[in-house]
Amino acid sequence: MSEEVTSALTNHIEKKKVYELIVIALVTTLVWNLPSSVFGIDGLTVVQQRIIAIFVFATLSWLTEAIPSWATSLAIITIMCLTVSNNSLTPFKGEGEAFGELLKSKEIMASFADPVCMLFLGGFILAIAATKSGLDVLLAKSLIKPFGNKSENVLLGFLLITGLFSMFVSNTATAAMMLTFLTPVFAALPANGKGRIALTMSIPVAANIGGMGTPIGTPPNAIALKVLDHISFGQWMSFMFPLAIILLLISWRVILAFFPFTQKTIQLEIKGESHKGWRMWVVIATFITTILLWVIPKEYTGIDSNTVAMVPMGVFALTGVITAKDLRHIDWAVIWMVAGGFALGLGMNGSGLADAAIKSIPFGEWSPLVIMIISGLICYFLSNFISNTATAALLVPILAVVCKGMEGSLGAVGGMPTIIIGVAMSASAAMCLPISTPPNAIAYSTGLVEQKHMLKIGLSMGFITMVLGYGMLLVIGKMGVLG
Repeated sequence: MSEEVTSALTNHIEKKKVYELIVIALVTTLVWNLPSSVFGIDGLTVVQQRIIAIFVFATLSWLTEAIPSWATSLAIITIMCLTVSNNSLTPFKGEGEAFGELLKSKEIMASFADPVCMLFLGGFILAIAATKSGLDVLLAKSLIKPFGNKSENVLLGFLLITGLFSMFVSNTATAAMMLTFLTPVFAALPANGKGRIALTMSIPVAANIGGMGTPIGTPPNAIALKVLDHISFGQWMSFMFPLAIILLLISWRVILAFFPFTQKTIQLEIKGESHKGWRMWVVIATFITTILLWVIPKEYTGIDSNTVAMVPMGVFALTGVITAKDLRHIDWAVIWMVAGGFALGLGMNGSGLADAAIKSIPFGEWSPLVIMIISGLICYFLSNFISNTATAALLVPILAVVCKGMEGSLGAVGGMPTIIIGVAMSASAAMCLPISTPPNAIAYSTGLVEQKHMLKIGLSMGFITMVLGYGMLLVIGKMGVLG
C-alpha cells in the first residue's frame, strides 16, 4: 500500500471519528436536557438524569470506539466528578428534592483503587514476575513434555497449557508467548497442510476459554465479581475451572474436525531461558502462596481475594523482583476501563437512579429465562465487535438493576449470579473475528489463519460454550451453590 493511500485512509478514519464524536456529544447533550417526564421514571432528579446522559455517552463511545475505550472510562469519571459530585463546578450544583443528592467525589475517584482493581493489578504483577524470571518458559517446557510428539497430543498440550496460563496471566500476553513457542514448529509442518491452522487457532481459543476459569482471567469476570461480592475466588474456580477444562477438551476435537493434521508427529523444542537464582525461588514461592490463599476459603485464612492480591505486590517490591521500570508493562488501560464501569455502577446506585428505575419499571413481571437468554446473546454479539471489557462494563450495571427488580422471580434460573456470571462467560465466548479479542488479533497477524477459519471455530465454540455454560449455571444456581 502506497504512502498516499495510507495517508488518505488515515485521514478518512480520523474524519469519521470526529463526526462520531460530534454525534455522541449532541445525543448526550440532548438526553442531558430532555424533560424528565420523557424517561418514564417517577421522581427522576436532575442528578439522576445526568447519570443517564453519562451512561448514553459511555455506551455510544464504547460501541463506536470514536475514542479509545480506556479514554472513555477516564472521561466518565472526569465528567462525573465535575457535574454530579459534591465538588462539581458551581453551575452544576443545586439543592432541593427535585435536584437530587450529589455523589461524593472521593467515592467516584476511588473507582480507580477499587479492591477488584487491586485484584487485577496483583494478577498483572504475577504475570510480569513470571516473564521476567523465565518461570513461564520453565513451566511451558515442563508441562508440554508429557504430551509427547504425536501431532494431536501436541495440539491438546498447547490448548491446556495456554488455557491454564490464561487463568492467571493476561490472555494477550499468553497468546503472544505461546505463538512464539510455536514458530519453530511451523517450519517442520507441511506448508499446504491444515496442521499450522490447527495449532495457530488453538492459542486464541484456549486463551479466551481459559480466561473464564478465575476472577482475574479476564476483565469481565472482575466486573461481574464486583456485583457478586459474596462469591470468593475459590468459589468461582469451583465451577468455572471445570467448565473451562471441559470446553478446552471439546475445542481440541472441534479444531481437529475442521483442521486435521497430515503429519502425524511433531518435534517440539521450546526455546527460552529461566533465570536461576534466589529471585526465581521467590517468584515460585509467591505464586504458590498467592494461588493457595486465593483458593482456600476466607473462613480459614481471614483475608479476602482482593487483599491476597497485595501479597505478590508487596513481596516482589521488597525483594526487588519487580522494579519501577517493570510497572510500565502493566496494562493500565484495562484497569482504567474496569474503573469506568465501576464508576457507572456507583452513579446508578449512589444517585438513587437504580432504586427509582426498580420502582417505576415492572421488572418483576419479566421472564427471568428471557432476560438470561437475551442478555447473554447481546453480550456475545457486542463482544465480537467491541472490547469485551467495555461490553461487560455497560451491561453488568444495567443487569444488576434489572435483577434487583426481579428478585422474587429469579429463583427460576438460579438467582442473580446466573445472569451476571452468564454475561461474563458470554464475553469470553465471543471469538468469531480477528477484532473480537487481542489473542484473535495476534493469531490473525501471523498470516497463517484466515477470517473464515476463525469464524468456523468461533461460532462453533461460542455456541457450545453458551449452551454448556448456561446449562451448568442453571443447575448449580438451583442447587444454591452460587448463593
